[in-house]
Amino acid sequence: MQRNMLKSKIHRATLTGLELDYEGSIGIDLDLLEAADILPGEQVHVLNVNNGTRLMTYAIPAPRGSREFMLNGPAARLGIVGDKVIVLTYCTVSDEEAKTHRSQVIHVDDKNNPV
Repeated sequence: MQRNMLKSKIHRATLTGLELDYEGSIGIDLDLLEAADILPGEQVHVLNVNNGTRLMTYAIPAPRGSREFMLNGPAARLGIVGDKVIVLTYCTVSDEEAKTHRSQVIHVDDKNNPV
């Protein structure tokens, strides 16, 4: 049996920008992508704490140290600057691996600095 498990989580990041005229995705500071073990182009789920929307898109790297979290393309209509979001990724593991699997969880402060 295979199980889908939480792989990575960036918890309660603050949206810093919106860019409607872009092909899509969410831009995330490269430092935070690396800390959460999320690769550029990897599928992510974005949960908006403020308005309850959920979307699936892919991560693109924003400049290292920028602390940027920017919704692009159609996703830009699902939040406003200052909204809190949770970014999730999942992985598929065997039933045996699932018993010991540990997710990489990154908590950030109001300025998107890891805490």
